[in-house]
Amino acid sequence: MAVGPFLPTPTDTRTAYEPFFRHLAGQVGRGYELVVTNDWAGISIALATGQADVAWMGPWGYVLARAEGGAEAIATVKYDGKPTYHSIIVARAEQKLERWPEDAKGLRLTLADVGSTSGWLIPTYWFKMNGIDPKTYFQYRDGASHAAQVVSVINGQTDLGSDFDRNLNGFIDRGNIRADQVKIVWQSDPLPNDPLVVRKGFDAAIKKKLQAAAVAITEEQALTLMPPRYTGWIASDHSAYRLIEDAGIAVGRLKARTAAK
Repeated sequence: MAVGPFLPTPTDTRTAYEPFFRHLAGQVGRGYELVVTNDWAGISIALATGQADVAWMGPWGYVLARAEGGAEAIATVKYDGKPTYHSIIVARAEQKLERWPEDAKGLRLTLADVGSTSGWLIPTYWFKMNGIDPKTYFQYRDGASHAAQVVSVINGQTDLGSDFDRNLNGFIDRGNIRADQVKIVWQSDPLPNDPLVVRKGFDAAIKKKLQAAAVAITEEQALTLMPPRYTGWIASDHSAYRLIEDAGIAVGRLKARTAAK
């Protein structure tokens, strides 16, 4: 089993997410090993190469894993009771940006690694759809983690950083930052939340049991089995992630004929 780098350190991520994976393994009567990947692209590679059987991953990472190795989404996580979230771009609270993106031209922008849905794919897609090349419109960098980007914005190392609303909420809830230190200057349309994914060729009977076990988690159980504000799962499949796939095709990271398999 594998999980992406959702929290600032691998230890933080393991502590927050392992109860869920332990529960799933117990429900299907199997032992398990949990791997926390260092980047979003890494978890896609692990599924595609058979190094992981089951993963909790970002939507874009899943779409990449499906295109490259036939991975399959079986459930979508709920956050505050909803199966959707938003990509955001944040700035320091005192940064004057009345018009987006006009007032941000020439500022320092950092996006996350290219395997991140909210941190790279969706902002890149939005810029492309609006006729903007971020590499020339801004002082551009990419490749940082979500946690590093928020901190770098607050510390003045960059002016703008991509993130996702769930992550920013978690930073504030844990006391890592104060709500009055940052502001959201851009927000995407609703995006499908993280999928629970199995690799290509995974045992069909166990896959069905894993899906049932995830969907059966109640909001009360989620309080102890899942990170804060995650409230359970709904059954889903690839159709829930078509808009992510379309964005990947639009920015040139996926070929349409590959994505359509």
